[in-house]
Amino acid sequence: MTGLVIALLYFAVLVLAFGLAARVRRYWRVPAPLKIATTPAPTTAWGVVLRLFREVAFFESLFRSNKWIWLFSWMFHAALVLVLLRHLRYFTEPVWTWIVWIQPFGKYAAFAMVIGLAGLWLRRLVLPRVRYISQPSDHLMLALLAGIALSGLALQYLARTDIITLKTFSLGLVRFDWQALPSEPVLLAHLAGVAVLLIVLPFSKLLHIPGIFFSPTRNQTDNPREQRYVPPGGV
Repeated sequence: MTGLVIALLYFAVLVLAFGLAARVRRYWRVPAPLKIATTPAPTTAWGVVLRLFREVAFFESLFRSNKWIWLFSWMFHAALVLVLLRHLRYFTEPVWTWIVWIQPFGKYAAFAMVIGLAGLWLRRLVLPRVRYISQPSDHLMLALLAGIALSGLALQYLARTDIITLKTFSLGLVRFDWQALPSEPVLLAHLAGVAVLLIVLPFSKLLHIPGIFFSPTRNQTDNPREQRYVPPGGV
């Protein structure tokens, strides 16, 4: 079982790395022949950087358009970041000081993550216009994320696993010094869910993660009057 899980995790990471690289390369090569920055837009490069930061960190445009969807979305994403950072303790030895500091926050962030997911899923079920455009894959991705979060909470509060053995296994993955994995079913389900998520991520709608940086409505300056826009490669 340990060998199967190791092979699955390595395969998932490789698919994620090459899939993201291929998709980013595709985004990079798509031409932007027109100035289509969504106004009000910044007129300087530093203004664009600040706008992208606000968009990535605070979901500025979503906040302006719909407050309650923004609340659930930001709650989920912020909690997800904390949970991921908290998991770094399994891959570092000694554990970095700042990771130790965020452990109490990351421990309960999974609850916020589940609440945010529930709100976003409820949106797809309740709002007629959103339900109409929702595909089965949208619900499957939400179910996958919910399964990962709930199995993680189960490992924390119900089906506790051997943390020392799990950390030894995790460090072995990084150092290519493979060790035995605890055989708790909940842990295996959690790792399987993570592996599936990594595999499908480059090919799903979840790829908005890097896509925001390549959106011409967000990464362009609004200065066509001050400076003639010549797209890369010319027209």
